[in-house]
Amino acid sequence: MIDIQLLRKDIDVVVSRLADRKFSLDKTTFLSLESERKQVQSRTEELQAKRNQLAKAIGMKKAKGEDASEEMAESVAVNQELQTLTEKLTVLQSQLNDFLMNIPNIPHESVPTGQNENQNQEVLKWGEIPQFNFPIKDHVDLAAPLGLDFDSAVKVTGSRFAVLHGQIARLHRALGQFMLDNHIAVGYNEVYVPLIVNADSMRGTGQLPKFEADLFKVPRKVGGDDQDADIEASYENFYLIPTAEVPVTNLMRDTITVAEDLPRKFVAHTPCFRSEAGSYGRDTRGMIRQHQFEKVELVQITKPEESMHALEELTNQAESILQKLELPYRKVLLCTGDMGFGSTKTYDLEVWLPAQNTYREISSCSNMGDFQARRMQARFKVGQGKPELVHTLNGSGLAVGRTGVAILENYQQADGSIRIPKALQPYMGGLEFLKA
Repeated sequence: MIDIQLLRKDIDVVVSRLADRKFSLDKTTFLSLESERKQVQSRTEELQAKRNQLAKAIGMKKAKGEDASEEMAESVAVNQELQTLTEKLTVLQSQLNDFLMNIPNIPHESVPTGQNENQNQEVLKWGEIPQFNFPIKDHVDLAAPLGLDFDSAVKVTGSRFAVLHGQIARLHRALGQFMLDNHIAVGYNEVYVPLIVNADSMRGTGQLPKFEADLFKVPRKVGGDDQDADIEASYENFYLIPTAEVPVTNLMRDTITVAEDLPRKFVAHTPCFRSEAGSYGRDTRGMIRQHQFEKVELVQITKPEESMHALEELTNQAESILQKLELPYRKVLLCTGDMGFGSTKTYDLEVWLPAQNTYREISSCSNMGDFQARRMQARFKVGQGKPELVHTLNGSGLAVGRTGVAILENYQQADGSIRIPKALQPYMGGLEFLKA
């Protein structure tokens, strides 16, 4: 959530910066709500002062044995109006909060202006694109003889799920462990977190209210009894996590951390669940876009002045996994029109997929600034100073399934076998090839 003071101070600048990311801020609605809030708040403060004066006057008259009935009657009227305005002010503040909740983050000044992915800036390319002297197969054809099974998943659940058997299951497990070990080795603290979170957690990191259609909702009955028809049941919504960013970042919600304990660095390996409501049939073949997939997620909590350096560090750590696996990739700085809702600056890492003859996203590393921290009230304090909002960052380090896809396609052999990258072989029991 952006700082409301920015809108109050210079709304036109905010409107302009948000227009760069294709968001039209409803200036009229905000100014109307803010004007009404000011009037109500001003009148509320006047009535509070009047109530205090009347209370003092009533006390003095009673102490002298004088009649205070006129002041008492006026006090009743003041309290009634004050109660009405207090309730109205609460409603207005809630409306302003809801308004702010749907505004994306403001892009950092270093982010290039652009309308879509075509205006993203390529920062670097790493690795040699493999050349093949035989027909290239995609990961589905390569992995099917090795244990990739979509038919069973359709029977058990439905489309966009997969069952992994044997060697493919082992590859998948090895990749997750390989990533975890490498991130832990450079100072990330491994955490195991719930896969179901409450609505407050989703709001804290920005998935709610804007992206509810992309989430798997889990309603839970919290009231009533099947044997008591007179008691009406109610439901509380929980959600399957779309990324470990949600539970991990929310570990800092409603906390004040001492400055000396920053930065905090977390890594978590979890399943992720996404409805892909807006995908409209894209990537229906294979494992590129699944409803359930796994990621190793990196999260950092930093002081504001350190967050841009932390973004470079976090992104480099995600890159190190691709480099150790010797997978060709490119690093892209997203333009304003292609950034995520809560991000102030984002790098995408895109791995080369031979069967598609292109680079595809395998990691997105973002600095959220204080956008999430303001929602979560995640703060830090220097000495006895006033608490300040932390900055939050996150990035995939990496998406496990897509990394497996990249290995299958980049390391395929003429006979259909898959050569295992040297760095991964110890995690595969010394195995050098996957063979049907």
